[in-house]
Amino acid sequence: MVDACILFSFFNNGSDRRKIIEKLSNSGCRLISPVFVFEELAKNKEKVKKYGKLDEPAFAFLFSLLELKIESFPKDAYKQFIPEANKISPYGEHIKDDPYFALALAFNSPIWSDEEAFKRQPKVKIFSTKELARLLDL
Repeated sequence: MVDACILFSFFNNGSDRRKIIEKLSNSGCRLISPVFVFEELAKNKEKVKKYGKLDEPAFAFLFSLLELKIESFPKDAYKQFIPEANKISPYGEHIKDDPYFALALAFNSPIWSDEEAFKRQPKVKIFSTKELARLLDL
């Protein structure tokens, strides 16, 4: 399970996060994320283009590439896990992170996130970018 911040940095050329996505994807790992992350990327396209120093064709290419590498799931795929996710989410009533935990619970998947607070719960394994880079020898 990949969180939004990781996917946003995919658009930055030379990003360690992009290298990790490429390596995991090319090695057959199943990378998943809630579908709303792609909606957020599209909604913030101008910011992403500016951050990544991309023109429109480059953004469109990378966006479509990312859609091929990350399998996205609608809320229906994980909604039954939202109550449990809300209980373990380190921010409690701050429900914006619940979909990440719910999807991870639904697929028995770890979460790739650099959000340190995510590690303050015992139910879902959290990997940081540094941890994955070390595991993948990047």
